Amino acid sequence: MGRSASKDKRPVYLNLFKIHLPIAAVVSLAHRLSGLLMFLAMPFIVYLLDLSVQSSAGFDRVIAMLQQPLLLAVQILLVWALAHHLFAGIRFLLIDADLGVDRQAANYSAWLVIALSVLTTVIVSLGACLT
Repeated sequence: MGRSASKDKRPVYLNLFKIHLPIAAVVSLAHRLSGLLMFLAMPFIVYLLDLSVQSSAGFDRVIAMLQQPLLLAVQILLVWALAHHLFAGIRFLLIDADLGVDRQAANYSAWLVIALSVLTTVIVSLGACLT
């Protein structure tokens, strides 16, 4: 039959900011977020590509747009999204092949994904700033 309200131990209000997620869960959530960011950026990227190939004036306009501070921040965010999605995707493929499934290896690979994605973002961002 039905449970009484006093015996039900499920939380009524679930505050996600108070829950301590394991690092593997953080990487999984970030993988989904990075995929969503890349998907949402696609129409704007296609627009910029279209504008840049129309004429040399269009190309110059795209270059000027991409040098604005807000769009520079968006570019850095998209570089992180691409790097994280790539490295986390490789991690998940390895886990699907039963490599790195145990807890210690999963935690190590999750930290490796975070480190590689941040390192890649910093290298690409610094490289873009130097040119």
